[in-house]
Amino acid sequence: MKITVGGETREVKDGITIRELIKEENVETPEYVSVSVNEEFAQKADFDTFQLKEGDRVEFLYFMGGGC
Repeated sequence: MKITVGGETREVKDGITIRELIKEENVETPEYVSVSVNEEFAQKADFDTFQLKEGDRVEFLYFMGGGC
């Protein structure tokens, strides 16, 4: 099936979970990544069971802190 990851179309297996996609995409520091699917944030507790569907739009996001 086809999904969009970070603005690029990808071919992935049917029913891939967010956790599997994180591994497949070699996401850096996966313990700190937030994931949005179709502009809705997915809960980290659901990464192992949240199955993506044809046409989903996925973004990996890191929130940075800092400043003075």
